[in-house]
Order: sequence, then structure tokens, then C-alpha cells
Amino acid sequence: MTVLTNDPRAFADEALAGFAAAHAEDIRTVHGGVVRASATPPGQVAVVIGGGTGHYPAFAGWVGPGFAHGAACGHVFASPSASQICSVARAADNGGGVILAFGNYAGDILHFGRAAEQLRAEGMDARTLAVTDDIASGPADNTAPRRGIAGDFSVLKILGAAAEAGLGIDAAVRAGRRANAATRSLGLAFGGCTLPGADRPLFTVPAGRMSVGLGIHGEPGIAELPLPTADRAADLLVDRILAERAVAAAGVGGSDRVAPLLNGLGATKYEELYVVYRRVAERLAAEGLTVAAPVVGEQITSLGMAGLSLTLTFLDDELEALWTAPAATPAFRRGALAPRPPRTDDLTTTHRMPPVVPGGPDSRALGARLAEALLTVRDTVVAHEARLGDLDAVAGDGDHGIGMRRGAEAAAAAAREAVALGA
Repeated sequence: MTVLTNDPRAFADEALAGFAAAHAEDIRTVHGGVVRASATPPGQVAVVIGGGTGHYPAFAGWVGPGFAHGAACGHVFASPSASQICSVARAADNGGGVILAFGNYAGDILHFGRAAEQLRAEGMDARTLAVTDDIASGPADNTAPRRGIAGDFSVLKILGAAAEAGLGIDAAVRAGRRANAATRSLGLAFGGCTLPGADRPLFTVPAGRMSVGLGIHGEPGIAELPLPTADRAADLLVDRILAERAVAAAGVGGSDRVAPLLNGLGATKYEELYVVYRRVAERLAAEGLTVAAPVVGEQITSLGMAGLSLTLTFLDDELEALWTAPAATPAFRRGALAPRPPRTDDLTTTHRMPPVVPGGPDSRALGARLAEALLTVRDTVVAHEARLGDLDAVAGDGDHGIGMRRGAEAAAAAAREAVALGA
């Protein structure tokens, strides 16, 4: 449960501010997120990742050489806006184009897609890549609707390494998409998470049971089973993921090499994870699979959810080289990279605001009426914030009320500012 908060609506902003203060040598803040504090070689492809707050170290914790160039950070379990994504992308761009990469959720698809359109209209080569690793959220013969869960880490690490290696944007996108096609994940939950300020978890798991196939936004799983031993939990994860072994390995020549990630979701800590990974390693060896640079720990969490997930990425020579390549970020370090000079540009000029368009008396009067209407919308949303969250929690993550309130308040404030400027 999230205990230490101030205003729950400010939780994401305050968390990001604290992260930036703690890692000032690694990252710098811009409107909407963070970018590397170090300079990036001119012409290098920029990888901009992102998603909602509540998943630390995803996504801001993965910004640094060898990984991402920037991260757009939304509210708790909510996609960043297109404006935020564009701001981060502009700050991260070094003339080689930008790849916007994210987990496959409706809000992220909408906002990252809209941001890519805007950036292309500005003359930037912008591509998108959605991670679809969760085997519980779609059939094996149609992975496109699947969610991105802990496989975000594996796919985005490979994508970032491709950019670091100097691949052009076409080749980097191909490497990321190949990694995504070769990645499978499944998660188990033993207890739900609670949004900041909420008085109850998004879902509960009965004592002595576990939920199979959870989502990282607090979505419950697709089935409940009796709580097993650590070894039996490991067996379940390995068995279900390897049921898709042939399909996952097809794009990498039927490889028998895998990159495992055993990921903690927030409340299941490292000793438990290592107990489970011990059995995972035994099972992978028994299946004739060679393990490359395993990662065990919290890489994509769900606030304080009790649970874990297993991700396997099948590797060929290219993907293995990218998976094992060095990286230096606040939350993930591997190998060694030469020191980078700090960036010296002024990031305060990166976020472009549209110019104020002068208008006549009629347009100003209409603007004032619209601003009044937005005040009514704001007040209505505020009055029903809890109800909107309860409805969302039935099938989602329960953040709809918070998100609608933030959006309505921001729209009303922007309208008032515009009316004042036009007066």
C-alpha cells in the first residue's frame, strides 16, 4: 500500500521531482519527463520510452547511455500525453530520428501515435514500437493485442543498445521488433496494489490463492489457483511460456539461447525472487536452453503489488550482443561505458507552446463562454471523481477519476489563462 503521500493528485509529479533530485548526474527534467544529462553523439537515433508512474524503475530509471535517451512520465498508471511525449522527444533528438517505445495499452497507443504524427509534421523522423509480451492477454496466433508487461525492459534494453551501437533508425526498429517477437512473459499476483490516496486495493486475492496473468496497472489475473510452493510457481511460469517456444524462437532461427528476467512487482522482494529463480534456472537447463545474462529484481513494478513475473527473450547472435551490451542508467547498469560529457543545451526552450492567435471581440466572447463551460466540466468531474475511479477499477486500473480530474482542471486553467491573455 502507498502510505507516504501528500496530495494524491501530485504524487506522480512529486515522485519525478524527487527522482530528478536524487539522480542529477544522470538525468535532467524537461516538460513531461526526463532526458539524459550526458551528451549523445550527433546523428544517433534517440530512443524515447514512457508510460505511467507507479512502475519504477520503469520508465525514468532506464534513461542513460546504452538504454533510453528520454522517458515521458504520465500520472499513476496513466499514459503521458502527446504534449509530454513530444517535449521529451524534442529534447532527446540528435538528428538521427526518434523511436517512441511503450507497452501496448490503449492510452499509450493513442498518445505515442499522436506524438509521432506531430513530430513527423515538424520534420522529425519518428517511429513507434509497442511491446506485446504478455501471454495472458491474447492468443499465441495473434500477439498484436497483447499487453506489454515486464518484457518492456527486455525489448527496450535491446532497442536502446541498437541505438547506442550506431544502427540507423530502420535497423534499430527492426532489432526492437525482432526482440519483441521473441519475448514472452507471464505474471502471478498474491495481492493487489492500492493507488495513492485510495482506501482499498484495486483487487484482492483470497488467502491461500494466487492470481495468474495479472496486468501491471493493477488489473487482476485471468484465473485463480491455490498458492503453490516457490518451485511449483516457477514450473508454472516456465511451462506456460515455453508452450510458445517454437513461435517465439522462430524469428531468431529456432535459437536455444534465452535472456531471462524474473521481475518483482513491488512487494515480493529479492530473497523470494532468488528462491524462485533457482528453480527457473534448473528448468531452463533441463529444457536444453542456454541462459545469457539473467536479470533478477524489480524492473517494472505495480506500486506495492505482491507478485512476480517471468520473461524469456529468445536470442540470436545480434540480439544477444545487444542484450549483453553495456548500459549506465540510475536503475540498471551493466558493463562499462566511457564517460560522457554533460549536455550543455538549454532545455527550457525545448517545449514549444503554440503562439497566441489574436482575435476580434466575437472570438474573445466565444472563448470566455467556452472557458465557463470548462469550469462546469471541471466541477462535474471533481464531484464524481470517486465514482469514475470505481467504474474503471471493475476492468482496469481505477485511475480514471484521478486522470479526468487532472485533465479537467488543466483544461479549465488553460482556458482561463487564454481568456486573460486575449482580454
